[in-house]
Amino acid sequence: MTASFLTDSVAAIAERVRTKQQSAREVTQIALDRIEELNPTINAFVAWNPDDALAQADEIDRRIAAGDDVGPLAGVPVGVKDLEAVRGYVTSFGSALHVDDAPATADSVHVGRYRAAGAVIMGKTNTPEYGHKGATDNLAFGATLNPWSLDHIPGGSSGGTAAAIAAGMIPLGTGSDGGGSIRIPAAVCGLSGLKATTGRIPIPGRTMPGSGLLSVNGPMGRTTLDTAIALQAVAGPDRRDPLSLPLESHSFVSGVEAALTNGAIPERVIWCPTMGHGTVDAEVMASCSAAVAKLRAAGTEVIEVDTIFDEDPLGPWIALWAVARFKTQGHLIGTPDWDRLSETIQPQIMMGSQVTGVEYSRAQDAVFALNWKLEDAFEQAPIILCPTAGGQTPRVGHDGTIDGVETPGWVQFTFGINMSRNPAGTVCTGLSSAGLPIGLQVIGRQRAEADVLAVMATLETLIGFDRLPTI
Repeated sequence: MTASFLTDSVAAIAERVRTKQQSAREVTQIALDRIEELNPTINAFVAWNPDDALAQADEIDRRIAAGDDVGPLAGVPVGVKDLEAVRGYVTSFGSALHVDDAPATADSVHVGRYRAAGAVIMGKTNTPEYGHKGATDNLAFGATLNPWSLDHIPGGSSGGTAAAIAAGMIPLGTGSDGGGSIRIPAAVCGLSGLKATTGRIPIPGRTMPGSGLLSVNGPMGRTTLDTAIALQAVAGPDRRDPLSLPLESHSFVSGVEAALTNGAIPERVIWCPTMGHGTVDAEVMASCSAAVAKLRAAGTEVIEVDTIFDEDPLGPWIALWAVARFKTQGHLIGTPDWDRLSETIQPQIMMGSQVTGVEYSRAQDAVFALNWKLEDAFEQAPIILCPTAGGQTPRVGHDGTIDGVETPGWVQFTFGINMSRNPAGTVCTGLSSAGLPIGLQVIGRQRAEADVLAVMATLETLIGFDRLPTI
């Protein structure tokens, strides 16, 4: 029996491994073969160790033979974004300054939970330096390409993971999202990604994470069900993270299964295509509107509103992001290492040095103001829909376009949700005329990942997108 990570669900792979229909070693070898075949073209993985991966798989097979329950991700290959520690691997942060660092001696809490759930950790996936932008390229490892079109980017900053999943190298991977870094690459690679509520997956440390409180870690999968299964396996509190959340009493998976098996649909949703502050490409708007129309035709009440945020959240988001960059990398200013940084991150660091305390405090005020505006909207319906990206996917080395005009504003609807801390996901509505996936963002109330995932699954079913990249 041969697994295909382009079509097989995480649940199906794990079930075959648990029931000995297929060994974890066989599944892992398929992933390794796929990486060896495609990575020279896609450049999704920056490091992998076949011997280590097969040793993990052999241990899983040994435990299954002994009658052990190895977990819900039994034998599932997982790639880890190179901003997070994996024992035996260097955490390079996509930076030439760190490629020669010593390998990590322990996993992050997030990665350790994947291992505990039975997953096989395959290696590290590419990211822009310190995860600072929505494209995945860096001086250390070069550019990652989109499996749907090698002329286009896979988004960022979790573009390595997204490209690896879309190309069928792995069925599951990790990302992080500080301004859209899970949702953007998931959208442009045709995946179903989720940015969870802040604290849902802990990030323990003796200091605040490098991106401040904007960023969260989380799973990336081909489908909503895959993502939900992974989230269920890795969510939960850690006393070393004072913001970590307790486990929910309900399962993140059950609502998804209900939507898939029983045809459950949401009672009502809000459709706000510009969120009140943005511009949407005509082709993106048509694709997302068609998906919303299918939801309406299925019986969901769609409440159309013009405005959620009356001001663009990008300004205060940049203040918070830039200060975090200056705190983390500001010591490099004026040193020989400054010129070893990506040219695109240098202005962010310098900007952070110029943000005043009052400006920073006002940006923190915006966190509360944005959440308040969302809650006002949620009084009408518990889910908000808008395009994940307002523009078309960029070609390599360029910005995306809105109605043919290149603009850095091709992404604009994800930043505010990092500030407000709400959960938000993305599902694929179809392909553009250039053959690139288009994403619809699904935003939920605080801590309501289960609701977001259920609506994502419903949309997946109604849209019925089943195209695959041809690489």
